[in-house]
This record gives sequence, C-alpha cells and structure tokens, in this order.
Amino acid sequence: MTSTTHHETQIVSDPDVPLVRVTREFDAPREKVFRAHVDPDLFARWNGPAGMETRIDRHDCRTGGSYRYVMTQDGEEYAFNGVFHEVRQDELIVQTFAFEGMPDAVALERLVLEDLGNGRCRLTCTSLVDSFEGRDGFVASGMEVGVNEGYAKLDALLAGS
Repeated sequence: MTSTTHHETQIVSDPDVPLVRVTREFDAPREKVFRAHVDPDLFARWNGPAGMETRIDRHDCRTGGSYRYVMTQDGEEYAFNGVFHEVRQDELIVQTFAFEGMPDAVALERLVLEDLGNGRCRLTCTSLVDSFEGRDGFVASGMEVGVNEGYAKLDALLAGS
C-alpha cells in the first residue's frame, strides 16, 4: 500500500496588491507535477474540490494555446477558461483564468515549479486580479477548499504514478 503525505498549502492575500499567492510542496519531481497540469486527462483527475468532476472541453497547454473546462456536481455546471501566455517545460505556466459566471473578473496567473532535490518540488502560484474586492471575492468563493482538496487528489495521483 502506498502512503501519501499531505503537505500544508499556504494561501496568502497580499496586503499591497490584489494578488493571492498559493504555495505547496509535493513529494514528486517537478516534471511529474508539471505533467499533471499540462496533460488534460491528468488535470481532470485532480482539479477542484472532492465530489466535483472536471470535463475538459479544450486544453492546449502551450504558449499561445487556450483552455476551457467545466466542473460539475449534482447537475450544476461551472465553466472556466483562459489563455496560456507562456509555457516553459517543467518550470513555468503563465495563463489567464476566468470563471464564465463572472466574465469580467479575469485573473493573471503565474505558476512556478521549483526543484527541491530528492524527488520533491515546490509550486508557487500567484493570481493577480483587478481590484481588492475582486481578490477578496475570489478567496471567499471557496477557493481554499478547492485548492486543498484538489492538491490532496494530486498527491494521491502522483503517489500512484
């Protein structure tokens, strides 16, 4: 039986700019964590809160590519989309992120993967929105639950691969 370590996820709202920073360590090499973000089949398996399913409509994870996915639960659907502005193998993804229910609230996200050695890595994702109110709404929307439960699913996926 494989044992999975769950690391603490830090979610910090910057006091000076409308930005949220998420930091999380994984007991997996950054190549595997990167692949779990760029491979649509893997992404759908771990993304989002427990109990929700992710359907990928489009996931062209390359510089200039775009994505759209729909999360479903109990007949409800929540769609998200964006554009990949820069993708660097195993280390960086810069993208926009929009919830289609609030199309004017677009975040600019920067995901960086840092190799920690010994088959471990650190993920740091910053999400910049256009106002403090928007940022606070982003955080209040249940983001913390979705991030923590999604990363727990990612831990299990990485331990099994």
